[in-house]
Amino acid sequence: MNKIRLKLGIWIGLVLTIFWSDLALAQSDQTAKSILDKASGTMSAYSNLSMDFDYVLDNKAEDVKQEMSGDVIIKGEKYIVNLFGSTQIFDGSKTYTIIPENEEVNISDEDLDEENTFTPSKFYSFYESGYTYKMDELKQIAGKKIQFVKLTPIDTDSEVTNILVGIDTKTNHIYQVIEIGVNQTRTILTAKNIKTNQEMNAAIFAFDQKKYEELNYMINN
Repeated sequence: MNKIRLKLGIWIGLVLTIFWSDLALAQSDQTAKSILDKASGTMSAYSNLSMDFDYVLDNKAEDVKQEMSGDVIIKGEKYIVNLFGSTQIFDGSKTYTIIPENEEVNISDEDLDEENTFTPSKFYSFYESGYTYKMDELKQIAGKKIQFVKLTPIDTDSEVTNILVGIDTKTNHIYQVIEIGVNQTRTILTAKNIKTNQEMNAAIFAFDQKKYEELNYMINN
């Protein structure tokens, strides 16, 4: 595995930018966009954020269903995410992907302006480019009122049919993201135990290379 990209469906491997035009705005539901803007503004304003999440990949055509849990800590553009049995740390300039199964660490420099580089701010704003929006269902889930907004890619060659973003109407937090592929594969990510503005040691985002060298991990730069 090269990189764990938060598809935090969306947070791991989502195309963050396709293209944007006045036509897209004209075709979008402005109420839906205002809900997304409010959620984005709320979550990006926190000094830090941590959460657990459930990840489900469901492909009924191939009779494949994968379920797992993960967690993420975000502070500014720095983050730590645990998923697929691996850990990825971004310290603001380098990404460290730690894969215990292979006893290796992959280190790469990141350009924050690069289109395919994941950053938390891109997660909060990914919807701004390449999609039209419209209001979808309001659902009662686990005692929460969740308003879904449907995003449809402008790119007709996209492998994604649409994305449903569920927003908690009380907290304005993104609660659930459902990505539906052209093959009807559903990737569902559900946030849990969101904590914000916690006391946090900045060293948490520092990679201890000596530790992994002593464990005889292969360090790939």
